[in-house]
Amino acid sequence: MFTREDVILKRDCEATVVPAGNKVLIPEGAQVTITQTLGGSFSVITDRGFMARIESADADALGKEPPVEKPASAPTAPTDREGVEQAVWDRLRGVYDPEIPVNIVDLGLVYLCKVEPLEGGGFGVQVQMTMTAPGCGMGDVLREDALSRINTVPGVERAEAEVVWEPVWEQSMMSDAARLQLGMD
Repeated sequence: MFTREDVILKRDCEATVVPAGNKVLIPEGAQVTITQTLGGSFSVITDRGFMARIESADADALGKEPPVEKPASAPTAPTDREGVEQAVWDRLRGVYDPEIPVNIVDLGLVYLCKVEPLEGGGFGVQVQMTMTAPGCGMGDVLREDALSRINTVPGVERAEAEVVWEPVWEQSMMSDAARLQLGMD
C-alpha cells in the first residue's frame, strides 16, 4: 500500500538506507514517515531526511503489525516446468522497489527467469534482474527478497538470482500496468 503516516519509533530499529543499501540504526523516539508498505517491508523517510527500508520483523518498532501479503495464486503445487515458472513469476511480483510502489516484474527489472528440471527431481531456477539505476545499493537486498520468494515455490530445489547491469534499465521496459499505476500514460 502507498500511504503517508507519521509515527514515532517505539524502540531502536535497524534499517537499510535507500538507495545506498547500507545498514543504519534509527533510534527510539525518532519520527519517521511511512511512505509504502509493499512486499512485506516498510519504506520510511526519517526525521533526518533519508529514506530507509524497515523489514516486517521490525514492524513493532513502528507500532504496526507485519504487512500481510496475499497468498500465492496457485492453490496447488505446480508439477511441471511451466507451472513452476508461472509460480516463480507470481512470487517475484511480491518484490517491490522501496522507492517505487510497483513490483520488480512490472517495472521490467527481471530480465530472465529460467526453470529447468534437475537430475533426481525438482527444478532449478535462474533469475537475472537489474535495478532502475546503475550502481543502486539495493541490488543485494532485492536479490535476497527474490531468492527467498523463489525458494517458497514447491518443487524448487535450487535457486540463483543475479543482479546484472546490461542492458541498462529504462522506463520503456515497464509494463502498461506499471505506467498506469505511476500516472505515466
